[in-house]
Amino acid sequence: MIVIGCKDVKKSFGIDEVLKNVTFNINEGEKVGLIGANGEGKSTLFRILTRELSQDNGDLFIDKNKTIGYLSQHLALESCKTIYDELLNVFEDILRLENKIKDLEIKMNEPYDHAKEDYHNKLIKDYTTSQELYENRGGYTFRGEISRVLKGLGFTEEDFYKEIKVLSGGQKTRVALCKLLLIKPDILLLDEPTNHLDLEAIEWLEEYLKSYKGTVLVISHDRFFLDSITTHTFELINGHINCYNAPYTKFLELRQKSYEAQLKAYNLQQAEIKRQEEIIERFRSFNREKSIKAAESREKVLAKMEKIDTPDRDKGASKIKFETQIKSGNDVIHIENLSKAYGDKILFKDVNFDLKRGNKVALIGENGRGKTTLFKIILNQIQQDSGSVVLGRNVFLGYYDQEQSNLNLENTILDEIWDQFPKMTTTDIRTTLASFLFNGDEVFKKISLLSGGEKCRINLLKLMLSKSNFLLLDEPTNHLDIMSREALEEAILSYDGTLIVISHDRYFLNKVIDKIYELEENGVKQYLGNYSYYTEKKRNPNRYEGLEEEQAGKTKTQLKEEKRKKREAEKSLKEAAQRLKNIEKEISTKEEELIKLQEMLCLEDIYSNPQESERVNKEITFLQEKIDSLYMEWEDLAQ
Repeated sequence: MIVIGCKDVKKSFGIDEVLKNVTFNINEGEKVGLIGANGEGKSTLFRILTRELSQDNGDLFIDKNKTIGYLSQHLALESCKTIYDELLNVFEDILRLENKIKDLEIKMNEPYDHAKEDYHNKLIKDYTTSQELYENRGGYTFRGEISRVLKGLGFTEEDFYKEIKVLSGGQKTRVALCKLLLIKPDILLLDEPTNHLDLEAIEWLEEYLKSYKGTVLVISHDRFFLDSITTHTFELINGHINCYNAPYTKFLELRQKSYEAQLKAYNLQQAEIKRQEEIIERFRSFNREKSIKAAESREKVLAKMEKIDTPDRDKGASKIKFETQIKSGNDVIHIENLSKAYGDKILFKDVNFDLKRGNKVALIGENGRGKTTLFKIILNQIQQDSGSVVLGRNVFLGYYDQEQSNLNLENTILDEIWDQFPKMTTTDIRTTLASFLFNGDEVFKKISLLSGGEKCRINLLKLMLSKSNFLLLDEPTNHLDIMSREALEEAILSYDGTLIVISHDRYFLNKVIDKIYELEENGVKQYLGNYSYYTEKKRNPNRYEGLEEEQAGKTKTQLKEEKRKKREAEKSLKEAAQRLKNIEKEISTKEEELIKLQEMLCLEDIYSNPQESERVNKEITFLQEKIDSLYMEWEDLAQ
């Protein structure tokens, strides 16, 4: 059953046409990911669906029996209440019923008066009815539900009684998300719900939304999150929507196939149009009545031809490329017994690790653990309480600040680059800015007027121009659209320097990271793999036993031998993973062959010919045995 429908919806702001002929349907219970480049109009569409904005043209249908809950990306929850009291508001009807039951209990404890038998009977009846209603509405579980959701989204019990007015913007957004999940509307519209969540909270939200009974439409640049919870992908591109019945990764494959098919049809039609136009031109050049009529006839046919639109294509992403001006020494950084606390709050202590040239490491940990603080200690912006940080020979640091605090808001874009790189010519700067999608007069816009994504691109450009050989990246994918994230990933993969990144983007971590450091209060725990390796290791600590042994107190020969074994083990794991993919493809191919052979047995010239029938049956038997063998190998490798 359709719960949301749009047909030819349009929306403009002045001369800027944001939405053009947006058409789609969402059925009850579907979970849809809405993706698209920054500025394509995703949030505008959400505001139209919630009636905050009205469309200029087109029809909008929303099932009037369904409730809608909307989490805005820039939600400003203002309240003088504590977090817990604010969430109690969701259950006002249960609280009223609770108070009614308490009042009834007081009255029922009054001395029994035989003269008021009807009154006492009514009290008992009201009490029984209210108790049943209280239980059915979740009166015995709602406080536990509040606690579960708050903790799931990263709040501690100490946080429950903090006043909302003293919270950060990100914390207020998390409270608003908690409130929305407790309300349980029939339709959830979520605009970047993972932006202010740590990894543990994102995983909790994924599990919650997977089991959510209602309909979900979510805007997100978190591709891992989209793959985990969505069943459909809507791509908003060039003002309209392309719908795919697949989560994000499968959508990429389907989109490419669709684009290639559309492009082929478009090119064929354009070739035919050109051929017809040449024929028309030739007929007209004869300048005879008969040839002119033939030309006019062909023109009418051409005019009636249903033209195929140029296939949609992304506008492109920033051309990011990180290069190093000077090669660092092999030992890039040595951190020993590092600690930092603020008052009684210990962020971390006994932090020890070394990085070698070319390492690409992710620093993860709960929010508030001090990951950014550790970066600022390395940058010498904050003083540690104890321990040491030693940079290696020829190490030049580059820092990406998620708060964008190193941007001068009064500068124009052009001046911001020029201030830091005064030797660059205006032409060079404008060419570089154009590669980061800042064209024409846009370079004269003030930094203060830029969006979060545009500020991110400026900082990435400055980082690229610095040619540093050791990069510290603090949440570099925040505010970036999916295309820009993929461009950043490719840049990091080809980067020959060293990198530490703080990120909650698991798709990003899986693609570019070869080692994970988990920052805890008592130090750093190392995982020698990407994010999927890390999660598997957390679930099953013995899965890769022997790959991460302590190396202290061992001889150079032992360490070298262990590194060799580790490389062989990692190579073996990669080969096994690749073999799994190859087996899956082979099984798919063999099963298609088997279906064709089984269909052949239904053909008269096969089943009526004993020799042909026997040959086909033998091939079927051979294929079935081969498929069984492949499945057995697949099961062995998957364990």
